[in-house]
This record gives sequence, C-alpha cells and structure tokens, in this order.
Amino acid sequence: MALAAEFVADCPYGPGGLLIDDIVTLDRETSSIVATMPTHSDFPLTRDQRVHPQRHPHHVSGALMIHATGILGFAHAYFLLELRHADGWIGYGTHIHNARFRRMGRIGPPMTLACTATAVRRIKGSILARYKFRFEQEGDLVYEGDQSALWSRVPTS
Repeated sequence: MALAAEFVADCPYGPGGLLIDDIVTLDRETSSIVATMPTHSDFPLTRDQRVHPQRHPHHVSGALMIHATGILGFAHAYFLLELRHADGWIGYGTHIHNARFRRMGRIGPPMTLACTATAVRRIKGSILARYKFRFEQEGDLVYEGDQSALWSRVPTS
C-alpha cells in the first residue's frame, strides 16, 4: 500500500527524512513490516558524496540505512502497536546490538526493508521493543541488524 497521508503527517520527520515510499506487508501475527526505499542520488549525505569510481562509488550511505531502521521502527509502532506521535508517543533507539553491512547499497534499484519485533515489553507505561532488520536490494542482503528502542508517551498539551 502507498504511504497513508495520516502516517506521513504523524511522522516526527518530514517527507524528506521518511526514506520509505511504500508499505508492502504488515503482519500482526509475526509482528513484522516490510517497506520499500528508493535509492536515489538526492538523499541527504548521498548527494554530498565525493564519488570516485574505484575508491568511493556513489552509494546509499550506511548512516541513512541506520536512520531507515528508526523509520521502520516508527512504522511498526504506528501500524502494529498503534502508537501515535500525535498522542504523545515517541521512540528512540537505545542499542544497536548488532549491525552488519553485507554490501554497498547501490543507487537505482529500490531496497526492500524488513523489520520484525522479536520482543515487546511494557515497562511502567513505556514500551521496550527489540527489532531484527534485514535490508535487501535485488535479492542481495545489504544490511542486517538487531536493535532496541524505547517508546514513551509524553503528555500532549
């Protein structure tokens, strides 16, 4: 499904920081979400790369992929945990337990980004979630990670 306007409006980042362009799968049973991310040269950091064909090819920045894990975590919280930023919920990454960049993300072909919550615990009104991430491009594994985030609700005025 294309990104719902309500989701885009609720995101704590504007459209340029959202990075994903489509939600492919939402699965409550497995607590997982799959989205797609375009890979164009106008992304932040990507547009500022000093490209050299042999030493530093044009690519999707690893920092953007880490940011994309936060966006996927937000999408997971929005669609599967039903937490709304507009209702005061916000999440922050707390730990990157494991992060592996298996290959460089290329400019051009979209990436498929998968996020599965492996644990979700309520602690004193907050939610601690642990996520497994897997990013692929044309069937090749680009990134895999194991990360945690804490979701807290602050009163809205």
